[in-house]
Amino acid sequence: MGTATAGRSSRATAWHNWAGNVTATPARVVTPASVGELQEAVRRAAEDGLKVKAVGTGHSFTAAAATDGVLVRPQALAGIREIDRTAGTVTVAAGTVLKDLNTALAREGLSLTNMGDIMEQTVSGATSTGTHGTGRDSASIAAQIRALELVTADGRLLTCSEKENPDVFAAARIGIGALGIVTAITFAVEPVFFLTAREEPMGFDRVTAEFEQHFAENEHFEFYWFPHTGNCNTKRNNRSQGPAAPPGAVSAWVEDELLSNGVFQAVNSLGRAVPATIPSIARIASRALSARTYTDIPYKVFTSPRRVRFVEMEYALPRERVVEALRELKSMVDRSGLRVSFPVEVRTAPADDIALSTASGRETAYIAVHMYKGTPYQAYFTAAERIFTAHGGRPHWGKVHTRDAEYFAGVYPRFGEFTALRDRLDPDRLFGNAYLRRVLGA
Repeated sequence: MGTATAGRSSRATAWHNWAGNVTATPARVVTPASVGELQEAVRRAAEDGLKVKAVGTGHSFTAAAATDGVLVRPQALAGIREIDRTAGTVTVAAGTVLKDLNTALAREGLSLTNMGDIMEQTVSGATSTGTHGTGRDSASIAAQIRALELVTADGRLLTCSEKENPDVFAAARIGIGALGIVTAITFAVEPVFFLTAREEPMGFDRVTAEFEQHFAENEHFEFYWFPHTGNCNTKRNNRSQGPAAPPGAVSAWVEDELLSNGVFQAVNSLGRAVPATIPSIARIASRALSARTYTDIPYKVFTSPRRVRFVEMEYALPRERVVEALRELKSMVDRSGLRVSFPVEVRTAPADDIALSTASGRETAYIAVHMYKGTPYQAYFTAAERIFTAHGGRPHWGKVHTRDAEYFAGVYPRFGEFTALRDRLDPDRLFGNAYLRRVLGA
């Protein structure tokens, strides 16, 4: 990335995302040090006839933030602005990284209710694309937003909440960068609590047969299926009285290195070079797991480091359809010549009221498929997507998919509400790009 001093712009070299599957060469990069500087950058871009996109840490696999115009880096707009213990909220600048927010909240004895499984993203990037964890009752990070500030195409700063500009609030919590540039977010928080995690290997047939029971009995249930095997690993996170009892050194190494990072990197590299080895590796890796239980504060249980780079597709399905879809996915992989070295992840979310949330208006379960960076993924993802769309699936806005506005109009009852608001806030498409043209229409 070309360097840009705070508040000033510079010419930029090519930008690429975390996975390396998206690149862009903006005309200039802006790193505003204040909201006023951001407003000025937006006005100037409009005068120069350039599009504007804000980019976080590049953890999306889609080109949602790509632009050949002005690329805004919000990293200087970071930190906690205010903690309101009476209201149970924290207001943070948009460029704040989730890791920094979580550690700062923990020092204050506070916590978000739910989290995704990584925390390297900025708060605005994570919420704008609908990042979520798993939860029976607690929803995505965006669903925990109580207010937000947005710089619109005319350079105004708009404050949105259920009481102030509620029509914008209903959509902008997951806005995919189409409505403006988020400058601050107010999240609901609660006193910090303990979660006890119970991880347990389980057969594919059992976990799918008992899926609804596991969902009903646990606050946060998820599982991973290892393709080319009948093996899964399940994880149940539930609130407990504590005290903290983090994973022991050996089990932490197995989870964080064998399954997620160092050793996993090595076996994926081997699989990429010699695909025929992947089924054997999968059987060994899935049998290396053993049950373990540990207790810690929420972000230390919800999240884990992810150093092995991959490409991902994830679809949100009506929860009652997920087991059928997963069985179809397994049958497809078993019949095909595909070699898949990454586990398939299954999570859940309650229905929410955000216009373009993948859980908007329906109880939801997610299936995520991954391929190691540099491995051809199109055949696998195309076959998986065919299954997911047959079940009315909604793709994650920040993950690989091929859907367009016509498709989204059919699976999102409030799609027209969002596009009408976009027409009002950004009629000239200052915040547009090729990705938004495809998914939202011209």
